[in-house]
Amino acid sequence: MTTPLKLMCVLAHPDDESLGMGGTLAKYAAEGVETYLVTATRGERGWFGEEKDYPGPEALGKMREAELLNAAKELGIREVNFLDYMDGDLDQANASEAIEKIVTHLKRIKPHVVITFDPSGAYGHPDHIAICQFTTAAVLAAADPTYSNTFTPHRVAKLYYMAWPPAKMAAYESVFGELTMRVDDITRRSTPWPDWAVTSVIDTADYWDTVWKAVSCHKTQLAAYGQLEHLSPEHHKALWGSQEYYRALSLVNGGRAKEADLFEGLR
Repeated sequence: MTTPLKLMCVLAHPDDESLGMGGTLAKYAAEGVETYLVTATRGERGWFGEEKDYPGPEALGKMREAELLNAAKELGIREVNFLDYMDGDLDQANASEAIEKIVTHLKRIKPHVVITFDPSGAYGHPDHIAICQFTTAAVLAAADPTYSNTFTPHRVAKLYYMAWPPAKMAAYESVFGELTMRVDDITRRSTPWPDWAVTSVIDTADYWDTVWKAVSCHKTQLAAYGQLEHLSPEHHKALWGSQEYYRALSLVNGGRAKEADLFEGLR
């Protein structure tokens, strides 16, 4: 019996999976690839309503966990796991502990391909940057036979970073406005990848409606991206018709030619 292909997505918050990589997850799940999601936090501080109505981090975390599980069903994700860190504090987490948690999932599930945020966190979000760093380290540690005896070592064949090129970043900012974040009194802005640096472009045009269903599950967040409700099918397709990545590590292929499949070299 042929071993099924497996894809693991490691992200920071509920809704990252739908807004950032939903088309990819939906496409591969529909094609029979086993898809898995590891999410570092429950988005406990992501409240966009009136401050007086904020239910508090624990209650909001439970709400957003339920929303994520509903979105995962829409996307066909096989299994969702949380790392149990607090939203906004991920870059202050104990690095060894966070890496070990991710390694445990990598060794247990044995994915062929792992995808996560890029080193700049798309627009400088500290949680996004932290999960990229932790995931990259975990991929290396999981293959090291001296690292841990909890499970047998596992070599991930390919590691990808989300890589929004200028056109994709412009499409998102046309809906959400300029993507910025204030950190340490410095305003961080979106940092699109140059087109030439993108290694992989995945055609997800057939799955934009699935992505929208998943996004719509995140009801506590709709105030933040409510404009998406009013987009035409054409504009939804423009946002999610393709998803771009940077191939950070591959044991099976390389070169300048753009991939159309994250499993190139593995099928």
